[in-house]
Amino acid sequence: MRVQSGRQRKEILQLQRAGVPTASAELLLLRMQVKIDQLCIKREELKKDLPAQRRVLGGRKW
Repeated sequence: MRVQSGRQRKEILQLQRAGVPTASAELLLLRMQVKIDQLCIKREELKKDLPAQRRVLGGRKW
């Protein structure tokens, strides 16, 4: 998600260089970044609540 928002930031910068108004796009991108940050915080909280599971790649499921 962060990679995608970075790409969109670059596109907005290109539009700004071309003289195209980008205020609404910047607000949308800001809302997206805030949402991504909130989801990351929630993910980290959920990780803390789950017990650590050790898995072996290609291991058997008994």
